[in-house]
Amino acid sequence: MEFARDVVSKNAVSKNAVIKNVVSRNLSRERVDSENWEADGQAEPYPKALTHEQVKALRALHPPISPWRVVGVQALVGLAAALILALFTGKQIWVWSFLYGAATVVVPGALMARGITSPLARKSAGAGVVSFLVWEAVKVGVAVAMLLLAPVVVQPLNWLALLAGLVLCLKCYWVALLWRGSNKN
Repeated sequence: MEFARDVVSKNAVSKNAVIKNVVSRNLSRERVDSENWEADGQAEPYPKALTHEQVKALRALHPPISPWRVVGVQALVGLAAALILALFTGKQIWVWSFLYGAATVVVPGALMARGITSPLARKSAGAGVVSFLVWEAVKVGVAVAMLLLAPVVVQPLNWLALLAGLVLCLKCYWVALLWRGSNKN
C-alpha cells in the first residue's frame, strides 16, 4: 500500500512539473515571437481594408455561383440519369423512384434558392444570415417530409432507386464547387 502511495505522489509531482515546464516554455515562446514580430517591422495587428477597385478585382477573380444554377444542374442530372435508367432497365418502378429521389433534393433546394435570393434577404448582412438559416431549416424539413411521404406518393416504391437519385443529385454540389474552381484558371 505504501508503494502505491509513493507512485501516485511521484506521478502527481511529475505531472505538475511537466505542466509548469510546458506553460513556462509557451510563455517564453510567446515573448520571443512577439519580440521577433516587432523586430521585423510588422507590428500591424489588423488587416487593411480593401479599396473599391480591389473588391471589384477580387469579385471578378472569384465570381459567386448562383444557387439557381446549382438547382438547375441537379434537375438536369436527375432527369438525364432517370432517362438512362429507363433506357437500360425499362422498369418504371425504378425510374419513378429515382425521379422522386431526385425531386427530394431539387424541390427543397429550389425553395431555399428562392428564399436566399429574395430582396428581403439582401437588405443587410444580418438579414442574409437569418434568411439562410431559416431557409436551410425549411429545406431540411421539406426533404424529410418528402422522404416520409415517399411510400404514399410512389407506389410501389424502390428505396434503392430513390436513394440513388437522392445521392446523385446531392453530389451535384461538388460539381458546382469544381465548376467554380475550373473558372479560376
